[in-house]
Amino acid sequence: MSVLLAPRGTQSAELTVDLGAIAENTSTFAARTSAAVMAVVKADGFGHGAADVARTALANGATRLGVTNVDEALALRDEGIDAPILSWLNAVDADFGAAGLAGVELAVPSREHLDAIAGGLGRGHPRPNLWDEGAPDPTRSPGAYVHLHLDTGLARDGAEPEAWSDLCRAARRAELDRTLQVVGVMGHLSHADVPGDSANSTARTRFAWGLQTARAAGLRPRWRHLAATAATLTDPLAHHTLCRIGAGLVGIDPSRTTRLRPAMTLQAPVVTVRRVRAGTPVGYGHTWTAPAATYLGLLPLGYADGLPLSASGTAHVALRGRRHPVVGRISMDQLVVDLGDDPVLPGEVATVFGPGDAGEPTVAEWATWAGTIEHEIVTRIGSRVRRRVA
Repeated sequence: MSVLLAPRGTQSAELTVDLGAIAENTSTFAARTSAAVMAVVKADGFGHGAADVARTALANGATRLGVTNVDEALALRDEGIDAPILSWLNAVDADFGAAGLAGVELAVPSREHLDAIAGGLGRGHPRPNLWDEGAPDPTRSPGAYVHLHLDTGLARDGAEPEAWSDLCRAARRAELDRTLQVVGVMGHLSHADVPGDSANSTARTRFAWGLQTARAAGLRPRWRHLAATAATLTDPLAHHTLCRIGAGLVGIDPSRTTRLRPAMTLQAPVVTVRRVRAGTPVGYGHTWTAPAATYLGLLPLGYADGLPLSASGTAHVALRGRRHPVVGRISMDQLVVDLGDDPVLPGEVATVFGPGDAGEPTVAEWATWAGTIEHEIVTRIGSRVRRRVA
């Protein structure tokens, strides 16, 4: 058995984010709807860098941003991003005061949240929401701009229908008291990735009822949003006045109806190459044994870096324009590739996944190999992997 080693300085994996792809995808969505586009950059922009994705999307058709919690919103403000931001998943004891001072809009899924937001901001004076055409007179100085969140069929976040009328009336009282202003109503679709599923029709009906109830309580929300990536592409009835695009920005279409451009490429160098005899077992548990004499390449990338263990034995990587199988079990820090008789040398770079233009594996394929969805693959790449923006 002989082993060849890579030169020094060539032993780190690298992730490249293509901002041009994000720009192209954002423009695609802006052209597919007459509604405004919210760029959802939660989970560090689906693993692509929240600030970079936000700036690119805002320059190519998006006008608003969405995140999960207040901390994600404040991080964008710290990056100097001054666009409107909505945060829609917070504990009742979140720092709503800091959110208000930073001009962050807040989703309200319950009376408890409504009371906490009103109590946390009181008659405070946050930065006026100058981004909203037709926004309330800043001299009123409401304590927060909020989007009431209705559960439209996921039994997850959002107010249950039984609590909705009370929430709307309480929000209207808070408006009259000038402690907050309702600028939006939102919901989610449970089956948006399956166009035509009856659950989508049920959700649209419930959302329409929620809007009617809000208006009956005296609320006049400008932003009405139900559609995310898949529904924006397949369900015009769900568009209303705002569409939330998250996964689609980075090239993922859950509905698989539209060709978007993947924005992430993951590469790693071959750190060693060794010749092994037929019958040589590989990796923990010896889950693979070489059926014939072959060359094996070692990549410094494993499940601690985000590659799914469940893709062991099914995944491939690209080297020298050809695909090579991942053999044995993916380890915490490394994986082994069967090179066959390809004359690959240590230091050469393997493409783990990319847009697929040169025949390399894609994120969608890795998701299939791992039995998961693309969202999980792109959001789990670890901090040890170097990052580059192109």
